[in-house]
Amino acid sequence: MYFALMGKLSARRQNLAEDKDKGFTLIELLVVVIIIGILAAIAIPVYLNVQNNARDSSVKSDLSNAKIAVVAYQTEKGTAPTAAQFNLATLADYGFTQSTDTVLSYGTAPTAGSSTFCINGKGKTEKPFSISNSGSVKDGAC
Repeated sequence: MYFALMGKLSARRQNLAEDKDKGFTLIELLVVVIIIGILAAIAIPVYLNVQNNARDSSVKSDLSNAKIAVVAYQTEKGTAPTAAQFNLATLADYGFTQSTDTVLSYGTAPTAGSSTFCINGKGKTEKPFSISNSGSVKDGAC
């Protein structure tokens, strides 16, 4: 009798162990999905902000490079380029290459005999930046 009872208990333990190893419960799966959703809700806005900062840095870099090209033009020609001459073709001769999403324009075009100028720039984020002949890149237009 003892051996028969022990055999049945052993068989029952094996069946219980096999039932536990079959898979995840619905609650466990829901908890995992909720955790992934929370992590995604945190990560996506951070990622978008990083992209916008990179786009703004591209505009700032283009403004700095445009200033260098305008000063190089002014050094060679004796006068800064006029508003009509301020374009990619003119500045490309002085090492300037423009990013695809950046739009640059004179905020304050130099007058005859003057070396004072200010360049405005906007990128894909539509945030305005500017740079003058005597300063560095700053937020806002000229």
